[in-house]
Formats: sequence, C-alpha cells, structure tokens
Amino acid sequence: MTALTLIGKPDCHLCDVARDVIDQVLAELPDDVADAVEVREASIQDDPALFDQWWEKIPVVLIDDRLHGHWRVAPDRLRAALLDAAATQTA
Repeated sequence: MTALTLIGKPDCHLCDVARDVIDQVLAELPDDVADAVEVREASIQDDPALFDQWWEKIPVVLIDDRLHGHWRVAPDRLRAALLDAAATQTA
C-alpha cells in the first residue's frame, strides 16, 4: 500500500487544484496501482506541528511520508512517483 498525504487547509485554492490533480492521476493509473494508493488529507489548521512545518508551502504532497512536492502538483511527476512506488512494493 502506498500512502499519499495531501497537507493543506480549508479554502485553499491551490489545495483544491492539488486534490483535482491527484484524483485525475489516480483515475488514469492502472486499477491495481490506483487501488493500492491510500489517499489521506491533513489540515495545518488541525495540527500545530503540521502548521509549524508546512504553513508557507501548502499544498504539500507526501508519498509514504516523504516529501514529493509542494505548492503545485505536476501530474506527470506524480504519476511516475506512484508507479515507481508500486513497482518498488512488488519487487
């Protein structure tokens, strides 16, 4: 299972765009890969530690708790990272 975490906050336009990109990429992945991705969301408003770490960089995307990117999510780069994570887990 690959964990994809989107860190953002309510009423964040870039967070909404990131969520849309994530949904789009997951819809385009092979079913076995997409089904193995657990998408989580966390808000910097609900967690002081997340706020301290990420407040100026949201939206932030973590893959398996490692930073994938922040501010803008590139579909091609996210797709490649998720496919790579899937290949690593099946190897």
